[in-house]
Amino acid sequence: MKKFLLPVLLAAAVLAAPTLAAPAAPLPSKTTSKPAPEPYALQPQLSTLGWLAKKVTGQHNGTIQFQSGQVLVKGSQIVGGTFTVDMASMKVEDITSAESNAKLVGHLKSEDFFAVEKNPTATFVITSVKPLKGDASGNNATITGNLTIKGKTNPLSFPAKIGVKSGIAAASGTATVDRTKYDIRYRSKSFFESIGDKAIDDTFTLTFNVIAKADGVAKR
Repeated sequence: MKKFLLPVLLAAAVLAAPTLAAPAAPLPSKTTSKPAPEPYALQPQLSTLGWLAKKVTGQHNGTIQFQSGQVLVKGSQIVGGTFTVDMASMKVEDITSAESNAKLVGHLKSEDFFAVEKNPTATFVITSVKPLKGDASGNNATITGNLTIKGKTNPLSFPAKIGVKSGIAAASGTATVDRTKYDIRYRSKSFFESIGDKAIDDTFTLTFNVIAKADGVAKR
């Protein structure tokens, strides 16, 4: 069976986080000192990350697992965060043949794509969270950060639905990533114009549902 190659971190369907209302901005402090953001621990067992990659003749999708991370909360607002993804946990969900499935997973982990042996993790560090109004999908924030894949770091922005309630921080959404910025050029039409129907899209999407808990809540 042909080897169908795809970038990682993509998703088949949007994963919804718990419905949490976006809180109003806190009132300015009357004191000169500002409280530091509180770290909420990422719950890998409750969080999900899906990937979806397309090519001329079709598409593939699968999942990958968060390894660790934290969400920074100030008052009742998410203001930052850091997330690490275990690249070795990559799975393909749309291929039922065990042999073909293993071939594709192996190829995605190879030097042609994510070079997992040399780069066992990918990371995303939030640099800003801004309010978003009027989004048809219900997103209430624009998240911007630095995404590192295969040792390459580039800025990435995307809309998301976020909220904090009762010691739980949640975020869900879909982001589009240009794989060529991370030196993943295998069968890229931008670099190999004559490959015809063997071309794989330069962009892939990732769909995430992140759950993080405050220290006291996490230990319950």
